[in-house]
Amino acid sequence: MLCFGNDAKHIKFVRNRSDKANKWLIADLSPRGHGQCLPRCELPPKRIDMTKTSKDSALRSMTGFAAGTGSFASFRWAWDVRSVNGKGLDLRLRVPDWIDGLETALRPLVTGRAKRGNVTLSLRISRDDAAGSLALNEPHMQAVIQNLLAIEAEAMEQGLSLAPSRATDIASMRGVMDAGAVQDDPAPLRAALLSEMPKLLDAFDEMRVREGAALRDVMLSQLAEVEKLTGQSAALAEDRKDEVAANLKRNLARVLDNTDGADPDRVAQELALLAVKSDVTEEIDRLHTHIAAARKLLSEGGPVGRKLDFLMQEFNREANTLCSKAQNADLTTVGLALKALIDQMREQVQNVE
Repeated sequence: MLCFGNDAKHIKFVRNRSDKANKWLIADLSPRGHGQCLPRCELPPKRIDMTKTSKDSALRSMTGFAAGTGSFASFRWAWDVRSVNGKGLDLRLRVPDWIDGLETALRPLVTGRAKRGNVTLSLRISRDDAAGSLALNEPHMQAVIQNLLAIEAEAMEQGLSLAPSRATDIASMRGVMDAGAVQDDPAPLRAALLSEMPKLLDAFDEMRVREGAALRDVMLSQLAEVEKLTGQSAALAEDRKDEVAANLKRNLARVLDNTDGADPDRVAQELALLAVKSDVTEEIDRLHTHIAAARKLLSEGGPVGRKLDFLMQEFNREANTLCSKAQNADLTTVGLALKALIDQMREQVQNVE
């Protein structure tokens, strides 16, 4: 062990390029060290990031819902956030526009939790003393009065008699009296609303994690069934080898009897291609590989929905090729069962974030 003490500022790590073990040398640059290298040492291990939790790596569904209520001063509000499947992240915020900066502050909070899906966050606010905060929208009132005068004038020209308009009739028209345009400083209300968001988003995230755990269990069960059918396909492919060899021999005899003057090498190449086209070993091996990859993604968790969706396409491609090469009723039946099961699994993957 080296104790640097007060000479720590004279210590320098130097790469030993001749050492393939990737070790470093410590050069003593202090006046008494004269730049001599001290015994070799390993670099200190990299610091491990302990900020990630198991919940961060959980598999999540894109389907979720959470709701909450709160109050501040004379205000009462109700939140709800919901999400459904989507190819990307489509975030829609339905919040009052008179609270300056609220939407701008909410957007990064939601996108920090949801990576995919159609997410809608809605906020409804009411005020207990709304009647006292009514404000007259004079420009809108003038427009309403002018329209009423024009209607009355036209009615008189047509010989129609209209009942006189009352002030209460005009005041009840939409937009004449504004109850939502609060003149108070919205900053305290905005701060109170934002303080409620972590609790709401936690509930939203917990539901998506529960749904994701259920999806993982279903897909793991489906993968086990895919693995079972793949094993059956391998066994049937092994059993049909004699049958395939016999068919090739018959075809070879039939071809040789009718190939007077044909190039024997060319005939052999064509027959070899037929033999390769009937071999399903590669498809079965790739299915086993895809099963292992899907299980790994499900165990890793996180936003793996796109990767799983791509993997389902590969599953389907191998199942299609297996059916096209089957040349055996039992193997075709197993291949069709694989295709049906892969389609079911793909439907579940559509819900994964």
